Amino acid sequence: MRGQAGRTQPIRSTYERGARQKGYRLIAGADEAGRGCLFGPVFAAAVILDPGAPIRGLRDSKQLEPERRQVLAARIRERAIAWAVADADAAEIDRINIYQASRLAMRRAVEKLETVPDFLLIDAIEIDLPIAQRGLIHGDALCPSIAAASILAKVDRDACMHEWDRIYPEYGLARHKGYPTPEHLDALARFGPTPHHRMSYEPVRQLPLFSPLEASACR
Repeated sequence: MRGQAGRTQPIRSTYERGARQKGYRLIAGADEAGRGCLFGPVFAAAVILDPGAPIRGLRDSKQLEPERRQVLAARIRERAIAWAVADADAAEIDRINIYQASRLAMRRAVEKLETVPDFLLIDAIEIDLPIAQRGLIHGDALCPSIAAASILAKVDRDACMHEWDRIYPEYGLARHKGYPTPEHLDALARFGPTPHHRMSYEPVRQLPLFSPLEASACR
């Protein structure tokens, strides 16, 4: 939604307040990044925001410039009651599918939180944890807690792609972050997929493997 000045309206804490009115106190937002990529893990984050230390400018990470995401990520880590980032790698994605791998990564992120939440707000889906939760379609555009999680997941995944770019410079991962851009598709056609591409995804599935070395950049 745009205001008269053309600026994006801030996300209101409607869902967090609603949960608190029901007696919940430690409300975590969870979201993922990288579902549509051809390369590497899907990342997820969980964040328990402190209602006494609000962070201005939280919104869906896809609506933010990279520099702004970095600034907000630092503020989230500084001011949140708790935060955590986790992932599910390409092999797991191929084995259980991207939907289940996204759920797995979010569960891992919640389980890594140093403070145990009593309620979860999750972007679109539910995860397998014995914690009261609510899935919100487009939750990262509706809920500050989910937006904060989307920012951390995106920032950490982008950093991971920069690390992998040093190992596989042929693919341009630092630029396209593993998404199916023309540059990435051209590199796949020329070199084939690496062991860290998602082999269950088209157009990766039918290509011969390219493996100049075995390495682990982010894990």
